[in-house]
Amino acid sequence: MTRFLVVLTDVRPFEGDGRNERTAPERRRQVVGASSREAADRIAGAFMALGMVRAGRQRVKVIAIGRRHAYGVRELAG
Repeated sequence: MTRFLVVLTDVRPFEGDGRNERTAPERRRQVVGASSREAADRIAGAFMALGMVRAGRQRVKVIAIGRRHAYGVRELAG
């Protein structure tokens, strides 16, 4: 089972070195957890209706986290 995070962030201006989320992530405004992709998409749709998102000042991201096998069996790497 995979869990999801729906993140509402501020859009930062473009800088000469580009946008690297690993070194300088955007400021988070709201973070909501969801247990299914369908639920995450519905939450993201609600966030996308906000005026700041529609104006391009904020963005919505859906991130898959905690990927697990459906039967609880983990594969060993190697």
